[in-house]
Amino acid sequence: MPAAAEGARESLQERVKDLPDRPGVYIMKDASGRVIYVGKASSLRNRVRSYFQSPEGLSGRTRALVGHIADFEYVVTDSEVEALILENTLIKRHRPRYNVRLRDDKTYPFIKVTLAEPFPRVIVTRRVDRDGSRYFGPYPNVSGMRDTLAFLKRLFPVRGCSKKITEESRERPCLNYHIGKCLGPCAGAITREAYAEIVKQIVLFLEGRQDRLVREMKRSMQAASDLLDFEAAAALRDRIRAMERVMERQKMVLESRQDIDVIGFARDEDGAEACVQVFFVRGGKLVGRERFFMANSDGTPDAEMAAAFIKQYYAAASFVPREIVVQAGLAADDAESVASWLSALRGSKVRITVPQRGEKKRLVDMVRDNARLGLEEARARAMRAAEMEEGALAELQETLELPRLPRRIEAFDISTIQGTDAVGSMVVFEGGRPLKSAYKRFKIKTVEGQDDFAMMREVVGRRCRRALHEGQRQRPATTAAPGGAGVACPPTESEEREAGAPDLPDGQRAEGAKCAQAQGALPDLILIDGGKGQLNAALEALRECGLAEKVPAAGLAKEQELVFLENRPDPIALPRDSKALFLLQRVRDEAHRFAVSYHRQLRTKRATLSMLEEIPGIGEKRIKALITAFRSVRAMREASVEDLAKVPGMTRSAAARVKEALGSSP
Repeated sequence: MPAAAEGARESLQERVKDLPDRPGVYIMKDASGRVIYVGKASSLRNRVRSYFQSPEGLSGRTRALVGHIADFEYVVTDSEVEALILENTLIKRHRPRYNVRLRDDKTYPFIKVTLAEPFPRVIVTRRVDRDGSRYFGPYPNVSGMRDTLAFLKRLFPVRGCSKKITEESRERPCLNYHIGKCLGPCAGAITREAYAEIVKQIVLFLEGRQDRLVREMKRSMQAASDLLDFEAAAALRDRIRAMERVMERQKMVLESRQDIDVIGFARDEDGAEACVQVFFVRGGKLVGRERFFMANSDGTPDAEMAAAFIKQYYAAASFVPREIVVQAGLAADDAESVASWLSALRGSKVRITVPQRGEKKRLVDMVRDNARLGLEEARARAMRAAEMEEGALAELQETLELPRLPRRIEAFDISTIQGTDAVGSMVVFEGGRPLKSAYKRFKIKTVEGQDDFAMMREVVGRRCRRALHEGQRQRPATTAAPGGAGVACPPTESEEREAGAPDLPDGQRAEGAKCAQAQGALPDLILIDGGKGQLNAALEALRECGLAEKVPAAGLAKEQELVFLENRPDPIALPRDSKALFLLQRVRDEAHRFAVSYHRQLRTKRATLSMLEEIPGIGEKRIKALITAFRSVRAMREASVEDLAKVPGMTRSAAARVKEALGSSP
């Protein structure tokens, strides 16, 4: 170990001696100050000291972590349960490299039942707030969730609009009421009590308590029949039959009719990929299952991975059962605190068990087998996608006669309505997949009116000039990489993983990332959304920057999907089943989507500003604070006066004026 590194290690070891012997969270950082690991401990001193013991006593993964630790911080908490909650929050915030994490967990949606409203709605959301609503999820399988939601709305036609409806509302009902897709609370067609009963049935269904739901519906059907309300009884009969068809597909897996969650997982041979499967058993029946994938799981013991999943999943889960059955037991320093935390979430005691025999052991084995099959399926799907992407890139190179494989494609599009709020977009695909961290958005600055060609020239020109500036500022003095499209750079972190290379020092990795960014200024292909006119505008911008000879460009026109090139008088018509055409369409459509979403955002913001500026006492600072807090007029309209008053700079009287003005808006 170099003398400087040895000195830094000794300095950290000295600091460890001053740590308190109390529960808390420790935060490991690398030389650049980036958080690389977050952990909790019942004793900060003992836990952090264990990292700096003899390397022979550490796992390979921990040795790699320790090799990158340049600094650490800690937060003392009153209990280990508080430390667990803070640990989970910090992991979500920093997404450290060495923590095992639910992959893309921030994107999982929930079904939200807005119980705080007089006439609740059932909607999809990706944000969980403490607003009196019930949340069900998260649902990694979005299409399955939407199927469930569609089934619910067929059975229980609750309203889908966002109107403010009270018991006194008497509006003209919309078409959904007339075709039987809404109960018409806005028109007073249903009482609040009757509506609440239907919402209660929806909640029972989402909780997986279909048996109880059917019993209650049968009682309601009998009561309606006794009152000679045969129409209502017939409607309930149809709902019961639909529910019973769903229940027929549910498998009885526990004779004890318990409510449990069963967690099993599988990993590939090198441990780099991990799939976790959760089966939801309610009343002894298997009512649902979800599949998750874990990031950074290589070299992680089973106990640590099980604990990481439980902490991250149940932090957002809508329901915690009395018992959670797991494939691998949690480590001793995790088991007690995790169980205590889960018990606090549920409001009663929760057990975490590892069955050794019996029906629960058979159930765990079944879940683990499903996780293994899920992992194999995901791997096969990834291999097919990679083969298709490589084939599409090779076909594209051959068809367009490109000098090199178009591994990096940048696509541009313009979005405007009669020249107002004109914007441009740039999306990036690397290896046939979107690289969203490299997307760019542009406000048109130099073009007045509806001139798409001039706008395209401005956007491509700005991108090229920035690329040249970044290249001159960051590019190391080395020879060009093969193909002439860039320079030889140190590998980035993702390239390290793909190549299986050993970890680079953080400074060198950062240099590689910057260099790759500079290289990205010279893509292998620029794609323009449009025909010959848009392409010529882009080529003119490339020539002005001196890049026309280095960067090929093509245009893809809609409708007939013709490809235009600079030196060809006639466009190319690719076969409809061409992999290359499919890739170009994906890239073009993504650029269009990104441009349109930005244009819509600016229009909405302008409309919001105009609406808020008309409210007395609401000036520029308050408008900015309101937009920062709520993002949209709709969110402000749905917020209470108390929520609006909490915004910095707002008062209750100002919040009341905002609420009154927005409440009367269409």
